[in-house]
Amino acid sequence: MSAPPFTILVIPGDGIGREVIPAAVAALQATGLPLRFQEANAGWECFQRCGEALPPETLDAARRADAVLFGAVASPSHPVAGYRSPIVRLRRELDLYANIRPVFDDPPSGDPCARRVDLVVVRENTEDLYAGRERVEDGGATAIAERVITRRASERIARVAFELARARRAARGASDAPPAKVTLVHKANVLRETCGLFRAVALEVAQAYPDVQADEMLVDTCALQLATRPERFDVIVTTNLFGDILSDVACAWGGGLGLASSANLGERHALFEPVHGAAPDIAGKGIANPLAAIGCAALLLDHLARRAPPDIAPAIHAWSARIQRAVRYARTVGPHTPDLGGDAVTSEVTNAVIAHMLTT
Repeated sequence: MSAPPFTILVIPGDGIGREVIPAAVAALQATGLPLRFQEANAGWECFQRCGEALPPETLDAARRADAVLFGAVASPSHPVAGYRSPIVRLRRELDLYANIRPVFDDPPSGDPCARRVDLVVVRENTEDLYAGRERVEDGGATAIAERVITRRASERIARVAFELARARRAARGASDAPPAKVTLVHKANVLRETCGLFRAVALEVAQAYPDVQADEMLVDTCALQLATRPERFDVIVTTNLFGDILSDVACAWGGGLGLASSANLGERHALFEPVHGAAPDIAGKGIANPLAAIGCAALLLDHLARRAPPDIAPAIHAWSARIQRAVRYARTVGPHTPDLGGDAVTSEVTNAVIAHMLTT
């Protein structure tokens, strides 16, 4: 293709991030799309080497890149002076306010207990109890965390959710496909001011999307429904802490945290990361499962397609779909790494995914 290349900043990070992110890069390179890769350092080991968990040159490169592919961070289990989580800082510095966690499970037909799960959790990513407003009073006897919910953050995350539901409905295409639906999740019956504001603003946004069904659910009920009736959901939108928990509950239907991919999106920047973390117990053994990282590659391509010129956007979307199908095939058929009961190594799974995406 003659289009100028997109610049992808690759930050492997710590632990198995250095093993699975190269697998995602290999899948992206196999597409032949106009992509240019640049590597940068961040993480706990980076902090130990140079005193910076997120060096200024890495942050600058992230600001210039079209997208960031991030591996994992091995944070210390005790406070360390000067250390701040690089992924949390990247989210704040780049204003990555929307965390997107898709979950898909299409079990074999013929199973009387089978259910097809195809949902997305959209989580506000900048405020709530994760705003960092904590203090200690009474000489250390009382610890207080302030919950911050704003109209601006609530409105923009709700808009992301409704736009996503509309796009998912359009992608399904068939006239008999289920309607687009957004479920607003809160605890406004107890947290009347903070969740009350989030709920009110989200319902206001819903009025601009008459083609998308909107319902609402208390967070505890939603957790139960995700565990027992996940097929009832399309897009879930909620606040930061609730979204953090609910997205982990939901991912059980997609194979668990080890297979979960995520997108962190803002107005100008985007970062994609597998959810599984650094997994220091298996780092360096060559047995890490690369499917979550490769799934991030598909999410990354979908993001680029939305910003690409019209002549290449369909090709980028098509490669994203191919990667997603290949990941699902490998998850079901194999080869499987030890976490899925097999004995394959990372490279074998990577090669199998690439072979499948190039031939189907």
